[in-house]
Amino acid sequence: MLRLQLEMDGYEVEEAADGQAALHVAARMKPDVALVDIGLPILDGYEVAGRIRTSPNGRVIRLIAVTGYAQPEDVARAKQAGFDEHLAKPIDPTKLSHLLSSGPRLAS
Repeated sequence: MLRLQLEMDGYEVEEAADGQAALHVAARMKPDVALVDIGLPILDGYEVAGRIRTSPNGRVIRLIAVTGYAQPEDVARAKQAGFDEHLAKPIDPTKLSHLLSSGPRLAS
């Protein structure tokens, strides 16, 4: 559903089945924005975010955590790992559209 919504909104979407594959996709595509599930197999989303941030051009990718973990400490952990934004599942399509249209926020 998420992929369909993004494609209908005009975004190019590439999926990865696990954290290692996500790193390969990010390196190949050099996306402006990456939606990363925290619960990925092999490398979790926190590890993916950390590795992206240390890669060439990794500071300019806008990272959005997508997760069922939505307690304040989960949001803080996502921020510490390098995510710019945090979206709790189920994702509100209006909130996602707003985040994507609000422009990039570079990690500090």
